[in-house]
This record gives sequence, C-alpha cells and structure tokens, in this order.
Amino acid sequence: MSTGTVATFEDSLERLEVGWTHTSSDELGDVLREVCDDPAVGVPLPFGAPLPEWVNTNPTPADLREAKAGVTAAGIGIADYGSVVVQGTPDGVEPVSLFCDRHVAVLRQSDIVSGMPEAFEWLGEEFRTGHSSAIIATGPSATADMGALVKGAHGPKDVHVVILDE
Repeated sequence: MSTGTVATFEDSLERLEVGWTHTSSDELGDVLREVCDDPAVGVPLPFGAPLPEWVNTNPTPADLREAKAGVTAAGIGIADYGSVVVQGTPDGVEPVSLFCDRHVAVLRQSDIVSGMPEAFEWLGEEFRTGHSSAIIATGPSATADMGALVKGAHGPKDVHVVILDE
C-alpha cells in the first residue's frame, strides 16, 4: 500500500460525501466520540484497538432500534471506489453497520488496496480460509427506485471511515 493508494481512497470517500479521519489506536476513543452520536453500538475490533466502554458491543434488538451509530471493523478499503469490506462473522454481528443512521468503519491504513482485482484476491483468500460472507459497502445507502434519490432506505444515511495509522 502506497501513500498514493491512501490519497486515492480519501479522494474517493470525498466524492461519495463520506467523512474520514486518520488517528492512532491510542486516540481512537476520542475520534469515535467526535464522530458517533449516542447511543452507539459496535462490534469488537479484530486488530487490537479497543472500543470505548460507551459503545455497546452486546446490543439487544431494542438497543439496535435506538442506536444512532454502528461501529464495525473493515477488513479492507478499496481505494478506487471508496468502498469498505465488512466481513461476516460466525455470530452474525456485522449487520450493526446496517441498522443505524451512521456507520463508522474502522480500517487499518495498511489494509487499503488500490482496486477490485486486489479486493477479489483478498476476498478469495478469506473465503478459502473459512470466512463465508462479506459486505462491500460504498458510501451511504441510497435508492432512486421510486423517483427522487433517498438516502438511508436500506442502511445507513451517513458513513464515516476512521483510518488507523500504523
């Protein structure tokens, strides 16, 4: 991953009207406080960056209905498209990114790939090693099926990507 790939990813996020923030693992809690409205739900991050205690990682259905933000890890970011890949888990917790008005995806800078060929290579390896599903999310949910563009029809109205610098 090059600095050019990261810059392309940031440009793609801006084109999609997706906010982004660079931070360290140590500062992650402060950044999440800035970008998440209460209440927030989330899933534990697999790369050793702990979520703050105020992010509910064991939400009930009622908690999901009330949540304003959902925090998930992204396995990779796809620079050319500004997409993030949210991996499926055996317990199926990844949909917390779909219930809330705001999805906050946390991504390591080293996990940004340039395009779809690299993403498919990564996904193929993930599927071969037992991960059986993933969501490729590109910007806020939107549809124009019934006329005017509506954001948030099938998922979050707003997305923010937190890039962990290493």
